[in-house]
Amino acid sequence: MTTDPHGLLTAYTTDELLRRRSVKWREFPPDVLPMRIAEMDTPLAEPVAAALIAAVERGDTGYVLPGRLPEAYAGFADRHYGWQPDAGAIRLVPDVMSGIVEILQIVSEPGDGVVVNTPGHPPASYWIDRVGRRVIPSPLASGSDGHRLDLDRLEHDFASGARAYVLCNPHNPTGLVLTREELTAVAALAERYDVRVVTDEILAPLTYPGARHVPFPSLDNPAAARSVAVVSASKAFNIAGLKAALVVPGPEAYADVAAVPQEVSEVAGLMGVLAAEAAFAHGDAWLGNLLAALDGNRRLLAAQLADQLPGVGYHLPRAGYTAWLDCRALGLGDDPARVFLRRGRVGVGSGPRFGAEGRGFVRFNFATSPDRVAEAVSRMVTARDHADAGVDERRD
Repeated sequence: MTTDPHGLLTAYTTDELLRRRSVKWREFPPDVLPMRIAEMDTPLAEPVAAALIAAVERGDTGYVLPGRLPEAYAGFADRHYGWQPDAGAIRLVPDVMSGIVEILQIVSEPGDGVVVNTPGHPPASYWIDRVGRRVIPSPLASGSDGHRLDLDRLEHDFASGARAYVLCNPHNPTGLVLTREELTAVAALAERYDVRVVTDEILAPLTYPGARHVPFPSLDNPAAARSVAVVSASKAFNIAGLKAALVVPGPEAYADVAAVPQEVSEVAGLMGVLAAEAAFAHGDAWLGNLLAALDGNRRLLAAQLADQLPGVGYHLPRAGYTAWLDCRALGLGDDPARVFLRRGRVGVGSGPRFGAEGRGFVRFNFATSPDRVAEAVSRMVTARDHADAGVDERRD
């Protein structure tokens, strides 16, 4: 089976990737196969590369304005989600996390509770605490079909005095994509308990066939109308280092987004704006090819694990390019990533960093060549075999 007919994930050799300066290929020694950081081993989309090259050639590296980026995103949202946000109400921010933090500081007060689902993206809890809000963990439910939103637990947590809810949809790290019905139920709870919803929708462009992303502010509900989505091209087009994201209000949240200080927008990068504008306006064909290649890899990973590490629990993510792997049956302790690194020389994400529900789990980035996906699994087997042989991990 050809999993990458357009060569997006096979364009570079490992030696070429080791010359990159970004975190993924620099955080570990060269003998470690890195599968941790959420970067992709792809070339840039042709429209993005052309926009950046043109900017460099004209020396266009100064201070930033939003330019046509809000309009480009509005067009993308219309084509992909059937949603037509008001481009004139959208505000530029440097990245998704800073956008979430700014909105939380507008819609809540110091000491207020903010609900986050766990396992969850580590920076969210860090920044919520950093700006003086109280993190309320709301664990996802898990079962034989993977993770799902626990609406009963969410209602309990809303009722505990929460003021806001940071909803990551599609979800990192599990790849869960909430249905319209689930989101409507969330909106009803938020309306009942007067909870403001801020959504991290950074993975939305990377939703696979069979699932459909529904922007939360597009729902016909008062709580959705007061919600704010934070979006970016950074994950889908591999341009996180260029710094540009957007806060997109529901129809009753225009004033909240308008209150984001202009100084915050000015911290975004001009190259990020130019790249994201090109991505949203002209990147659909590249994105479709990328999703086909990633779809092949998520299925390849399932086959490799079933063959070589059948004790590892894995459900195909419905969005994104990271797999949330349940390694508890391997007996490698709370943080199997440590064993995989030391004994197998493969770097995967530490599950406990995503919360207490991550104990015994790892996050695995499969946005690389099929050969490297297979090699990573082989190295995990080596690490497991060392542990089975009684190697004393405590001595390292």
